[in-house]
Amino acid sequence: MSLPLIGPLIGPLIGPLSGPPSGTLNLPSPGPTRLRVPDLLHACDQAADAVLSGRYDHVLPAGGPPDLRRTFARIHGDDELDVWLISWVPGRPTELHDHAGSLGALTVLSGSLNEFRWDGATLRRRRLEAGDQAGFPLGWVHDVVWAPRTVSESDPGSASARPEPTLSVHAYSPPLTAMSYYEVTHGDRLRRRRTELTDHLEGPS
Repeated sequence: MSLPLIGPLIGPLIGPLSGPPSGTLNLPSPGPTRLRVPDLLHACDQAADAVLSGRYDHVLPAGGPPDLRRTFARIHGDDELDVWLISWVPGRPTELHDHAGSLGALTVLSGSLNEFRWDGATLRRRRLEAGDQAGFPLGWVHDVVWAPRTVSESDPGSASARPEPTLSVHAYSPPLTAMSYYEVTHGDRLRRRRTELTDHLEGPS
């Protein structure tokens, strides 16, 4: 069972954006939303601070996120922006996907993630640790997976410890409504497999 959908954060995540200088034309936004990736990164920062300060402890199951399945909860939602709290576990990738007409961003709260992004010719990996952020402009195609934490010499028992879920906060504008899923062909080309309308986040749990 997924984490429950809950109400919005107290106060707006994104304040009013400053208007154009006096005497300039107020041109329409060139994209699907007035927000930009830096705005979404800022929204993730605000939401991460709220989660880490304990304001959303009631969203997490007693004893913490389960370690056998991914969970997700919308912690903010309006016509322009939605923000999700996601837990990640081993063996539950999202599949290679895009975010349709939405921009996106994430902040890792705890643990580690691997992101595999299609760069037009191949998949490139980057590792995201707690505190790291990533932004997703239009057309971004990637897969996100749980990553094991790095074994520290000062923590020799960590290699044998039970894997712990990774927590991250994700923001989308406009709110995410569809995702297309892809595969890389033998000719190193990207082929769309399916498109799904979604009320869940980042693929099947």
